[in-house]
Amino acid sequence: MTQPLDEIAQALLRAAHKAGALAADAIVASGSSVSIDIRAGALEQAERSEATDIGLRVFMGQRQAMVSASDTREATLEAMATRAVAMAREAPEDIYAGLADPDQLARDWDIAALELVDPAPEPAPTELEEDARRAEASALAIDGVSQVQAANASYGVNQVHLAASNGFTGGYRRSTRALSCVAIAGSGTGMERDHDGDARIWQSDLRSAEDIGTIAGERAVERLGARRPKTGRYPVLFDERISGSLIGHLLSATNGAMIARGSSWLSDALGQPVLPDHLSLIEDPHRPRVGGSRPFDGEGLPTQRRAIVQDGVLTGWTLDLSSARKLGLESTGNAVRGTSSPPSPANWNLELTPGDLSREDLIRDMGTGLLVTSLIGSTINPNTGDYSRGASGFWVENGEIAYPVNECTIAGNLRDMLRRLQPANDARPWLSRVVPSLMIEGMTLAGG
Repeated sequence: MTQPLDEIAQALLRAAHKAGALAADAIVASGSSVSIDIRAGALEQAERSEATDIGLRVFMGQRQAMVSASDTREATLEAMATRAVAMAREAPEDIYAGLADPDQLARDWDIAALELVDPAPEPAPTELEEDARRAEASALAIDGVSQVQAANASYGVNQVHLAASNGFTGGYRRSTRALSCVAIAGSGTGMERDHDGDARIWQSDLRSAEDIGTIAGERAVERLGARRPKTGRYPVLFDERISGSLIGHLLSATNGAMIARGSSWLSDALGQPVLPDHLSLIEDPHRPRVGGSRPFDGEGLPTQRRAIVQDGVLTGWTLDLSSARKLGLESTGNAVRGTSSPPSPANWNLELTPGDLSREDLIRDMGTGLLVTSLIGSTINPNTGDYSRGASGFWVENGEIAYPVNECTIAGNLRDMLRRLQPANDARPWLSRVVPSLMIEGMTLAGG
């Protein structure tokens, strides 16, 4: 019989105390998954995996060390604790390291309200295979699609438990059901590829295999005949599929670790406008059935709904305990960690204020410009916010899509770009990062 994760975590803490640790925390993560790949109408790959990983962090005063393993036998736990304590004694002092105070810890959370586990039975491998076959067949039914590179269906359940010598103990499970398809159109040097997919916590929420395959095929065909666009300054519309990357750059710049190191282009922007005045960026880790939801963070602190940007103004940083202590602030409950790494700040579910216009309205209003559906590579200066990325998508003339484009570069400065955002109203509300298509006027475009 498999040992419960909370018992493994407590056994790690006992081993750490026995080895001489003054304080410790332990994380145990387990998961199982099934993945099916279909290609050319045949089963390409069927894979099932199960694993349990454990991590132990110990403190000797203001010195810390962390060790991990994938073996839960008692002898392994004792060896881990002995090794971690020896490492901590030799580690450099870190005056900001340490566990949360007991009065900071999360208590009395309602894990059922988050609906993180689908109560439906696990799908049989044959069901996953059938989904993948249907997605592939739907893509191949699109005129112009020459092949399907891959159609994949998967299901997994993951569980995590965190315990610490400050008295915290807690854990939760999460299920995931996913389906994706990559289609190729054309032949030879004129081939183009595109994809579609969906991932949900509850299987009943998943989009149909036919829908995913059809959209993947249509997107691939739409890219045929791509050419380089004109060079100049034009409005650029970031499609909803990739617009979240812009908000991701803002989040990276407001990460407490970056701020504490003094290496962020927004280090002087607290309390200043960073988005248009009518836009807010809300973090909410308590949305039901969403991948970024959780009752507590990687240090046992309660997660909370907060406005990172309120009416355009940056209101605060994203902090774990260490970065908060360095800045003389309080943690925002945003620590994330693995079994082999210490906590660091990260964001949960996010939502940007939507606009009033559809994506089609913005295309009509932009006149001549670029609709970006794919980004390639990245050159972002973390100190200045200078932005340059390879892009492909569609050229727009007279408010209508004229032809597909590739091999171009878009550039600007993120501080200026974010202040000029104009959002559409097409965000998908079930995603962890709910960001609509975003238009930015006057970006530099280098094409042919």
